[in-house]
Amino acid sequence: MNNNKLLATGLIGTVIAALCCFTPVLVVLLGAVSLSAIVGYLDIVLLPALAIFIGITIYAVWRKTRPSTQ
Repeated sequence: MNNNKLLATGLIGTVIAALCCFTPVLVVLLGAVSLSAIVGYLDIVLLPALAIFIGITIYAVWRKTRPSTQ
């Protein structure tokens, strides 16, 4: 995977996971489709996903700033 694609994946995933963690986006959407019983389990999935996407973003930035050894 090239560096720009990896960075874009990390940033987009981080933004989506952060929106779902820190704002009631998923709570409203799940309530609208009558799946509000799942709301209690969102943190089990969203917080690790946020950590993984932040890690991908940091790794992509590190690879981009590292001098290439070719």
